[in-house]
Amino acid sequence: MLAGLAVLSAPLSAARPAKSATPPEMWEMSLDGGRTLTWERSFHSEAEVKTNRGFWNKVWDVIAGEPDYRSMVRPYSVAEDSRGRVIVTDPGAAGVHIFDFEQHKYKFLQHLGKQFSMLSPQCVAVDAQDNIYVTDSDTGVIFVFEPGGKFVRAIGALKGGEGYFKRPTGIAVDSAAQRIFVTDTLRDKVYVLDMQGTVLATIGQRGEAEGEFNFPTELRLEGDNLLVVDAMNFRVQVFDRAGKFEYAIGRIGDQPGAMFRPKAAGVDSEGDLYVVDALWGVVQVFNRQGQLLYYFGAAGTHAGEFQLPTGLFIDRDDRVFVVDSFNRRVQVFRYAGLRTAARGDQP
Repeated sequence: MLAGLAVLSAPLSAARPAKSATPPEMWEMSLDGGRTLTWERSFHSEAEVKTNRGFWNKVWDVIAGEPDYRSMVRPYSVAEDSRGRVIVTDPGAAGVHIFDFEQHKYKFLQHLGKQFSMLSPQCVAVDAQDNIYVTDSDTGVIFVFEPGGKFVRAIGALKGGEGYFKRPTGIAVDSAAQRIFVTDTLRDKVYVLDMQGTVLATIGQRGEAEGEFNFPTELRLEGDNLLVVDAMNFRVQVFDRAGKFEYAIGRIGDQPGAMFRPKAAGVDSEGDLYVVDALWGVVQVFNRQGQLLYYFGAAGTHAGEFQLPTGLFIDRDDRVFVVDSFNRRVQVFRYAGLRTAARGDQP
């Protein structure tokens, strides 16, 4: 046995890559008032979660090869639950990735049902109990999973194997009010549901005026506000939770401050609004008056560079998660600002 261990340990040591003289990628922006935005990391696969594999697992890797880890294919939307788990939808893989970096755990959610199967998961939200809500644009329903990943039900399921929604995309959950908000992109509406899926009200209709939509996509609840990405009106509209229009940010154009393909939005601890523009490959940051403060991103594959960014989520620690779809990864940035007030954005 000892001789065998000696033989196995030799190639294991030899297989370790030599230390590179090239430092890891670094990226940082200096902003007004001593604020900074710093790139922390990117991740794309299960392997980056399971970094604490023991000696015997490494020995087995030498003998049989490394495990076939699951990676992102075409990620779209991102959220974080109260446990710090990062949840990423992946239409290209027809499922949802759950990355738990603290516990070194990974889970992939799929649902292959008799009546409804997950085909093209779009956006994701969590409630106060960390239940997971996923819209599916092809099936036309919302899939609900327990925190552990067990399928619970499909909201919007109709008899005959069809979903109620034409193309559900954005989703947000107000646990305190027991409400679910979901955009139906092809109907140009935001639906307000109770937790059982009954339609209580709708917000908007097709048009260009205040409170009207042209292909709305992502949703985000931030404090007392509901943010709606009004994609083909090239703006983000902000409502109160009762559906009353408050203000809008954005316009069509090809200069900084204009939007061309807005995909997702979020708000940091100081109330500034972040908007992902997929075609330009940047994230623009506005104040509440609609003034462009700065933007970050460029075309490429290195830190702080994007290829068709789509989803965005900002957590309570001002970590900014950006889904870098064509680079098949999520990039994580850290905003360091002047935290003057609590965010109060309960799920």
